[in-house]
Amino acid sequence: MATTVDEAPASRKTNRIGLTQTDYKGKPSTLCKGCGHDSISSQLVKAFFEYGIEPHRVAKLSGIGCSSKTPAYFLNRSHGFNAVHGRMPSIATGCVLANRELIAVGVSGDGDTASIGIGQFVHLLRRNLPVVYIVENNGVYGLTKGQFSATADLGSKLKTGVSNDLPAIDLCGLAVELGATYVARSFAGDPKQVVALIQGAFGHSGTAVLDIISPCVTFNNHAGSTKSYTWGKDNEELIHEVDFIPHFEDIEVEYGEGEALSVELHDGSHIVLKKLERDYDPRNRRRAMELLAEAHEKQQFLTGLVYVDPKEKTFLDLLNLVDEPLATLSVERVRPPRSALEEIMETLA
Repeated sequence: MATTVDEAPASRKTNRIGLTQTDYKGKPSTLCKGCGHDSISSQLVKAFFEYGIEPHRVAKLSGIGCSSKTPAYFLNRSHGFNAVHGRMPSIATGCVLANRELIAVGVSGDGDTASIGIGQFVHLLRRNLPVVYIVENNGVYGLTKGQFSATADLGSKLKTGVSNDLPAIDLCGLAVELGATYVARSFAGDPKQVVALIQGAFGHSGTAVLDIISPCVTFNNHAGSTKSYTWGKDNEELIHEVDFIPHFEDIEVEYGEGEALSVELHDGSHIVLKKLERDYDPRNRRRAMELLAEAHEKQQFLTGLVYVDPKEKTFLDLLNLVDEPLATLSVERVRPPRSALEEIMETLA
C-alpha cells in the first residue's frame, strides 16, 4: 500500500506523475441521485489524483450490493474483481499475496461486511493484511428494498415505521479490537475529512478500515434514521480535524502548544490531527476502545482517525515472503522438487 514518490507536481492541472483528475475517473454512476456512495467515489478520485498513484498499480475489490458497484465509477485504468457476497476479503488476500506491489482497495457495504461477510472480515482484521478497506455504511440493504443491516442503530426506524430491535455492530470497535492498524470513521457529507483519511490509508502499510456513513437517499434518509444526512450533520462529533501531507512535500504543521499531532506513516508521509476540545492520541489502543464505548453510550457520531499503529507487522511480514511478487516468480522457484516431498513423507512414516 505504501508508495514511493519523489517528484513535485508538474502543474496545477496535473499531478506529480503528469495525470489529470479525469484520468482517475470511471464510468457514470447508475446509483440513485444524491447517494452518499457517489460522494465517496468522487473523494476516492480526488485522493488518488492528489496522491499521484499510478492507476495500473491499483486493484479494486468488492462484493455484492450498491457499494460494491462503485469501483466501476473510479479508476477505469486499474484492475478490478467483483467477488460474491461477503467474500471480498478472500479475494483481497489472494491478490496481495500474489503481487505485493499492487495497492489493494476494497469497497464494501454494511450488509456485505457486517452480515454475510463478517467471518471473512474478522480474519482479515487479525491478519493485518495490507489493504484499504472502505465500508460504505448506510444501515440498510439498498438493493433489496431497504431492510435493516447489522450496523443499523438500536431504535432507528425504517420508512415504514418499523423499529430496529437489535444492537448495532460497531465496525470501528471490531476493527480496533481484532487487529486493524488504521481505523477511522467519517461521513460522506464531509469530503475534506474523507479525502484526508483515504490518503492516510494509502500511506499506511497494514489493514486500514474506513467506516464511512453514507446515507441511502431512497430507503434510509428520513426522520427516524440515524444514518441520514440530517442526523449525520446534526450529531457529528469531530475527534479532531484531519489533514494529510504526502512525504514528497515539506511538513509544516500549524499548531499551538498541544493542539496538533503529526503521525508518521510507513511511506514517510504524515497525517496531522488538529485537536479540538479533547486531548486524544490515536496511537493508544485502549483509549480508542474507551472512546468508541463513550460515544456509543452518548449516542455520538464520532468522526476522525480512531486508531493507528504504523509499526505492527503485516500479514506479508509474518509470512516472510520474498520481495518480488509471487506472480512473477518462475515455476522452478515456486514448485518444490520431488526430493522435498519425499523428505516430508519420510518424516511422517
